[in-house]
Amino acid sequence: MLLLILMVASPTLAQKKKNKKKEKSSATLPPAEKKDEKKEGIQPYEKVITSKAKTDKGLFAVHKLDDKYFYEIPDSLLGREFLMVTRISKTADKIGYGGEQLNNSVLRWERKDKKILLRIVSHNNVANDSLPVAISVRNSNFEPIIQAFDIKAFAKDSSAVVIEVTSLFTKDVPAFGFDDAARKQYKISSLDESRSFIETIKSFPINIEVRNVVTYKSTDAPSNSQAGAISLEINNSMILLPKTAMKPRLRDSRVGYFSRSQVDYGLDEQKAKQRSYIVRWKLEPKDEAAYKRGELVEPKKQIVYYIDPATPAKWRPYLKQGVNDWNIAFERAGFKNAIVAKDAPTLEEDPDWSPDDVRYSVIRYFASDIQNAYGPNVHDPRSGEILESHIGWYHNVMNLLRNWYFIQTATINTDARGIKFKDEVMGQLIRFVSSHEVGHTLGLPHNMGSSFAYPVDSLRSASFTNRMSTAPSIMDYARFNYVAQPGDKGVKLMPGIGEYDKYAIKWGYAYMPSAKTPDEEREVLNKWIVEKANDPIYFFGRQTINPIDPRSQTEDLGNNAMKASSYGVANLKRIIPNLVAWTSENGKDYGDLEELYGQVLAQWSRYSGHVKSNIGGVYETFKSYDQAGNVFVPVSKSTQKEAMRYLQRETFTTPTWMIDQNILRKIEHAGAIERIRAAQANTLNQLLEPSRIARLIEAEAMLGKETYTPLELFSDLRAGLWSELKTKKSIDTYRRNLQRAHIERLAFLMKEELTAPPASFRSFSGYTAIDVSQSDIRPIVRGELKALRSQLTQALGSTTDTITKYHLDDCIQRINLILDPK
Repeated sequence: MLLLILMVASPTLAQKKKNKKKEKSSATLPPAEKKDEKKEGIQPYEKVITSKAKTDKGLFAVHKLDDKYFYEIPDSLLGREFLMVTRISKTADKIGYGGEQLNNSVLRWERKDKKILLRIVSHNNVANDSLPVAISVRNSNFEPIIQAFDIKAFAKDSSAVVIEVTSLFTKDVPAFGFDDAARKQYKISSLDESRSFIETIKSFPINIEVRNVVTYKSTDAPSNSQAGAISLEINNSMILLPKTAMKPRLRDSRVGYFSRSQVDYGLDEQKAKQRSYIVRWKLEPKDEAAYKRGELVEPKKQIVYYIDPATPAKWRPYLKQGVNDWNIAFERAGFKNAIVAKDAPTLEEDPDWSPDDVRYSVIRYFASDIQNAYGPNVHDPRSGEILESHIGWYHNVMNLLRNWYFIQTATINTDARGIKFKDEVMGQLIRFVSSHEVGHTLGLPHNMGSSFAYPVDSLRSASFTNRMSTAPSIMDYARFNYVAQPGDKGVKLMPGIGEYDKYAIKWGYAYMPSAKTPDEEREVLNKWIVEKANDPIYFFGRQTINPIDPRSQTEDLGNNAMKASSYGVANLKRIIPNLVAWTSENGKDYGDLEELYGQVLAQWSRYSGHVKSNIGGVYETFKSYDQAGNVFVPVSKSTQKEAMRYLQRETFTTPTWMIDQNILRKIEHAGAIERIRAAQANTLNQLLEPSRIARLIEAEAMLGKETYTPLELFSDLRAGLWSELKTKKSIDTYRRNLQRAHIERLAFLMKEELTAPPASFRSFSGYTAIDVSQSDIRPIVRGELKALRSQLTQALGSTTDTITKYHLDDCIQRINLILDPK
């Protein structure tokens, strides 16, 4: 109360004291300097960071006063670059998962007169600072300012500035929160500052960890929607980037690596030249002389992965094995003990250890019903150096593994028969996926072309598979050995770290100190590629959806999809009669039976997809000028015709073996007809897509009758889908549905244009441009419709089955409407 009276009642006294203080100050400090500090609001250090402040020293000293936080930024770190990694720590159901990365940005703190500016830095366009063009690059890439902070004080020795950063983590800063896509998905209007606050800020030697809660106003929150809000606990890791970036290694499309691209205006080129650098860890030998002698040498800094303490204890050894398995590949690059997995330290061992700390790579275990795992990495955008990685491991990936292993191996593998596998069996499956995800965190993308290296029948050989595994790379989606048949004793069922993986790790990680620049490494790296170029074991096939190159497909095995898929279907036909017995468990309902029956259908459809890609397929083998042969080669005519025969036999012929009443009447009242119709129509529509037909048209224009032509595709398809017209058999429900789907697809080709995907997505999506209305597609389709109508009219007169007659008449009318809509 007394304080209040003094403040309110004595303005004159306060003013006198203020004036006296000013007079006293002017005697000890230069007047102009003190005047500027007052004007700018810069206070003495002790008045800002009082004795009540709680201080955490590290990269920056972090001070906490009540609910306010201050950074004391050393002058030596102003202008340096930092990487900010933003992850979810805690969330509600169906709104991401703990450990998932929201975004990352390169930041720079810099002083501008009275303020400290926080900028987002881009390295998309670069030039060496010593070159004149660097000035133009900087002027053309002005860096946006996230926030500006008033300087509150200077350190006692004037070596640092003090700013308050509370608002950086309590206000809406898009760079540190939900992106635009998430905001649209959840219909977020704004961030509610009254429900957003900082939990903790901790400073470490090279990084600062901020844990804050943000609350977004949302009208479409996936859970707890009545609150009208989404609250997240977020971890922001700000790590100091090395002052000198690691020497990067140039990307080569013939070896699979994730990469980082820049436009380098400093090169001696007569155009803006894009350079791509691979993403990899920095490995340097402890003993360089021994390394040069060809001895295996430990790295100066080992790659370490910690196992999340939330991981069930029985699965930890298998996750660790998945990490440690990569040492055999690093030995090819000259390093021993290059990578290791460890248990996370306990609270007693290291109270400051956190799985969100960007200094630590962690396999995070998520309590989630998502059937997946993923392996990202955080890297320095200047050089591609991987700084850390957080592998996401969802609890329910075990269900996915169970389904794959059951469907693909149960006919020859008693361990795969049942709903719950033995811990050792599931553990080995976890190890397999762990190795795959760790490969991503080492910089390796999927190599979908790897499994094509092996002859299909070799996968039935115990001696071959135990020596060579089931694919040369664990980075392929070559799941489990569905080719092996009953009686193939001792055959290996899953891949491991393969020959391609060892080769790729050597190519990316071999230490080359004599090369001072990335360009000086190219001769040796190119030589290694060319030496292996004609061996399919070392082939890299990039991942796409709806692949143009049938070698590079997901979930496939062997060098002939028709043969491998035939073996696979034969196994599915063996599973169906045993499915009830192999899923039975007293006291349980038929939910597992329903799920695994659906997996049989999905696998059957998958085989159709593998085969379909051969039609209109083009082999894509990246090459340099010193290699013979073309990069793009159409799939042979004989292979395409073999693919069509398979589709007619296994896909478009009704799969009666799947229509098992003993299963169907236990899981549903109806649905088999629609299920088969949808699967067949999907394959048919993909077969008759404009992009695929475009490739056939161009191949015929180039090669003539040496290749599979569009006319052959359409006529072969009509002959198979409508075979009953020649045999005069009645047409059953399943075939009637498929035949109507055929007519509808022809109608689509007559009426619709091909919609081009976004330019950045075209190479990935299997898109081939074609103007349908001005191409040969519609003349061919028109001719097909007329030929089919003639056959239908002829067959209608000799048909005695009533429903078949109705069907044929309906098909004729549908065709008439397509050819003459009026």
